[in-house]
Amino acid sequence: MQPTVAVFGILRFPPERMSEVRLHLKTLVETTCRNDGCIAYDVAEDPFDPGLIRFSELWPDHESLALHLQAPHIEPWRVAARSCGLLDRKFTAYDITGSRSV
Repeated sequence: MQPTVAVFGILRFPPERMSEVRLHLKTLVETTCRNDGCIAYDVAEDPFDPGLIRFSELWPDHESLALHLQAPHIEPWRVAARSCGLLDRKFTAYDITGSRSV
C-alpha cells in the first residue's frame, strides 16, 4: 500500500519520567500498529536529548489518520502523557505525492 500522508512529530517529557512514559508508549504503539491501519508508526527516544521522543508515521490517507486520532486508545494515552509531565507536543502532517529511493 502506498502512503499518501506522512506525519512527523515530537513529544518532550521530563527526563526523570521516561521510564513511566515508556510503559504507556509501548501500549500506544502496539495498539496503533495492530488496529489503526497505519503503514508505519515509528517512535524513538533521541539519544542526545533526554526526554525527547520523535515520531514518524505513514498513513494510507487522511481518513485513516483522522480515525487514528479518534481511536479509543488515544485519549487514555493523552491523559497518561499529561500525567507524566508532558512539556511539549508538535506534530505536522504532510501530503505525499510520490516517492523514490535515495
